[in-house]
Amino acid sequence: MNTTMGQFKPLYSVTPNEKKHENKEASSSQSGILIIEKVSSPTYQYYRAGKDNENRPCVIVCPGGGYFILAAGHEGSDVAEFFNSIGINALVLKYRIPNVDNQIDKTIAPLQDVQQAMYLCRLNAANWGIDAKKIGVMGFSAGGHLAASLATHYDDVKISNPENISLRPDFQILIYPVISFQSFGHGGSRNNLIGPVMTEEAIHYFSNEEQINTYSPPAFLVHAKDDDAVPVLNSTIYAKTLQINKVAAEIYLYEKGGHGFGMKNPTSEVYWPNLLKEWLHKNQIIN
Repeated sequence: MNTTMGQFKPLYSVTPNEKKHENKEASSSQSGILIIEKVSSPTYQYYRAGKDNENRPCVIVCPGGGYFILAAGHEGSDVAEFFNSIGINALVLKYRIPNVDNQIDKTIAPLQDVQQAMYLCRLNAANWGIDAKKIGVMGFSAGGHLAASLATHYDDVKISNPENISLRPDFQILIYPVISFQSFGHGGSRNNLIGPVMTEEAIHYFSNEEQINTYSPPAFLVHAKDDDAVPVLNSTIYAKTLQINKVAAEIYLYEKGGHGFGMKNPTSEVYWPNLLKEWLHKNQIIN
């Protein structure tokens, strides 16, 4: 499969919800993991699976990092390359880190960015070789919270959308995701996004298990039972609530693996991307 990797491009022509600020973005390698911090100018990198004219599915990938940093390699570019290898386009999103110095309302900045990514994928589907009816969203950890936020708040449009393009993902893939901002969620992600002063309204809005309905997209989830950073209850309650609403949801739970293992859980022979590939086949997203 030929892979066409684009450069990072601006997500907007004019970024909404922005204060005038100095760009302090920086990247580093920590224990072999690419870390990007202080993102204030959102961008994306598009990975096209082939150079032909075929329209293929696409996945918007949201790296994790507690709404504090972005783990942009093993939860971003590596994932995009996997998707290309199975004939799926990918867009890796470098979304804004919530910051009161950079944004007028920091709580919605990441949600705006993932909505804009979906808007661009559908708007440019023909030119980018995308099947506009097979665009999914994926996230790891806090990126999983962002992906689930798009999957539950796609109708609450926070961006300019003059064409009234649907922002609903056709499917969602959540890997050790933060789902809830209730007590069993992840305090760091919650505090970084909506803190330090948190209203009950904001907690409920961003507790995505409370926002599911019968129109929510089908989901594939992966989590380790011994995850001591983001409790496995985040995934299990989300999957169960989807199923109660008669939305297809499949979940794979590792006995061990902790948090942040990316594509390969070193404690297990089970390679979850193979399970994902089977799920994509089963749901007729790929042939």
